[in-house]
Amino acid sequence: MTFVNWFRRRLVVLAGLLTLGYLLLPVAVVALFSFNKPKGRFNYEWQEFSTDAWKDPCGVSGLCGSLSLSLRIALWATLGATVLGTMIAFALVRYRFRARGAVNALVFLPMAMPEVVMAASLLTLFLNMGVRLGFWTILIAHVMFCLSFVVVAVKARVMSMDPRLEQAAQDLYAGPIQTFLRVTLPIAAPGIAAGALLAFALSFDDFIITNFTSGSTVTFPMFVWGSAQRGTPVQINVVGTAMFVVAVLLVLVSMAVGNRRKRQKA
Repeated sequence: MTFVNWFRRRLVVLAGLLTLGYLLLPVAVVALFSFNKPKGRFNYEWQEFSTDAWKDPCGVSGLCGSLSLSLRIALWATLGATVLGTMIAFALVRYRFRARGAVNALVFLPMAMPEVVMAASLLTLFLNMGVRLGFWTILIAHVMFCLSFVVVAVKARVMSMDPRLEQAAQDLYAGPIQTFLRVTLPIAAPGIAAGALLAFALSFDDFIITNFTSGSTVTFPMFVWGSAQRGTPVQINVVGTAMFVVAVLLVLVSMAVGNRRKRQKA
């Protein structure tokens, strides 16, 4: 009976740990096989422990070039989507204007639309306009579908803000710009950061829309897909593992900074 009570009290925690373990299992497999030395072209079976791929992550032709391109596109798409999405979120929450409901619906439309439909529509638009497919068409497409996610994240944060804080700053003779920079922006910063991180992850990871709008340009997801047809180099696992570690470190650092600020305020 004691075990049953203990299990009931910790059921949610155990379920959460099992779910987390299930989600991290593919990541663990990717990390494990980044130390593999396959005998053939495909890195699907464990053969021998080796760190050769970690010593030469750019040993496969085109891998680091496609990775660099994906990072540049993701950074620029994140910047564009974050700036535009933040302004749209503030406009939708703070102002009343005609067609506000229609704008809200249009903002959510890219999130509900299947990616292949959006990709085909963008390709048709670019071809009809005579635009050459490449870096800029990929960037425009990524900003477009990342925009909705940024708006949703920032909008939720702005809606929870207390307007009396800004009014208090204005009562203390702070101008509109000073109020925004010192009061509004710091409060909205967590939502903006969350939207930016989500936009970066979506842009870097995207394959379907990129495949339609890329022309002859090869991003990292497209390189991985193409490599899977001919053989999967171990360096792909190395890059995936390194990016996962960097993402986890960024989250841990942000959590540590947040906890430090809370202790300082207390």
